[in-house]
Amino acid sequence: MINRKFFFDQSRITLFGGSFSAKQVNGLTAILDEWDKNYSHNDDRWLAYMLGTGHHETGRTMQPIEEWGKGKGRPYASRLKMALDKNKKYIPYTDTTEIFYGRGFVQLTWYENYEKASQKLHQDFLHNAAAVMEISNATKIMFYGMTEGWFTGAKLSSFFNPTIEDWKNARKIINGLDKWDLIKDYALKYYAAISHTV
Repeated sequence: MINRKFFFDQSRITLFGGSFSAKQVNGLTAILDEWDKNYSHNDDRWLAYMLGTGHHETGRTMQPIEEWGKGKGRPYASRLKMALDKNKKYIPYTDTTEIFYGRGFVQLTWYENYEKASQKLHQDFLHNAAAVMEISNATKIMFYGMTEGWFTGAKLSSFFNPTIEDWKNARKIINGLDKWDLIKDYALKYYAAISHTV
């Protein structure tokens, strides 16, 4: 179990300028609860990297948020699937009017990823995309997606295991190497805040 007092004392100073909002505490608690309940047998660096990712992707709010601009100009904001047809053009979808721009702790995008989340969480996100914003859903999607490689095929175990520690390339789990250095910094600070109760 994560030592919550130590975690909050340390992260408050190193990552939040000395004070938390109630929403930040709630978001961090949801992530720690999911870890302790279902993932604590794994490498602590996984948790640190997820926390660092959430810190960045939510603009430090530690709450599920909608993508700024709602994907304007990107293909997933135009009722297109990630899949390509024989002419290498995105395939449109017609079974829902929802737009699958980024939402949540990790900015879940694309029809296929909302479909995957629907199947995994036994909910219909294809017809209620906003439900991925509920904190319990957003938390599970971050954990499943980053540990199973939903988003890009890359997953936490490829970058953090007994022989590898790669804080830079772990960013490929979400979005190439975009802002990798910032997220590494956040993740290492979270890692330093992780301790265990006896």
